[in-house]
Amino acid sequence: MAESFRPIAVRPPTENRALFHVRCLIDLQLLTIYRFLRNHLRACKGRVLDVGAGEAPWRDLLDGAEYVGVDVEVAGEFGMRRKAHVTYYDGNTLPFADETFDHLLCTEVLEHVPEPRRFLADLNRVLRVGGSLVLTVPWSARLHHTPHDYTRFTRFGLNLMLQAAGFSGIVIEERGNDVAVIANKLLVLTVRLLRPRRPIHRLWTWALVLVLAPLTVATLVAAHAAMLLGLGSADDPLGYGVIALKSAAPSPGG
Repeated sequence: MAESFRPIAVRPPTENRALFHVRCLIDLQLLTIYRFLRNHLRACKGRVLDVGAGEAPWRDLLDGAEYVGVDVEVAGEFGMRRKAHVTYYDGNTLPFADETFDHLLCTEVLEHVPEPRRFLADLNRVLRVGGSLVLTVPWSARLHHTPHDYTRFTRFGLNLMLQAAGFSGIVIEERGNDVAVIANKLLVLTVRLLRPRRPIHRLWTWALVLVLAPLTVATLVAAHAAMLLGLGSADDPLGYGVIALKSAAPSPGG
């Protein structure tokens, strides 16, 4: 199943701050991820492992911490450029010893992992006791990076999996709300209509865009206002942000 358009890799905000913030106005998934990470990463000290680092966009949010990135060898298939400060591995067991890191960062990766329970247990393995996992996952998101898009997680499923992997003190926050979801869907539809698979279809898809574009813009403005004012329903969010702790070493065979 081919994607109608591939996700654009997230680059570090410092590469072009103006472009990044303009993108955040349009890309509500990115905006809510940025806001969540900005609030939590500045408190992380010591060694921080960014799992699924990609372009390492969030490295600059770490204030004085030692950054280590890791990603799969086939990261290029996800549109990521190879980085000198990122370690690449086969995607099975993380190439680090037990209890090596003080904090873990894992953004929009879990949905691309075939065995998320085993993956979370491996994250727990390399985290020191008392350390934290900062995690984001999508909920309302189109299929992306196909065919490597396997799962959507509810807050209840996330909580159960994290507990089973040895995490505690789990806090899960909704990113966005139902108004943001509607705006995101309208935006994706508008872009798809602008880029039909067959050029001849532009005769009718572009006419639809003329009708749809004002509604899309209005809904996008409404979404920003709803998130700013705490309106809308969190029962259908764009995704989730998670903080989880490793409070004790796992028991033998656990």
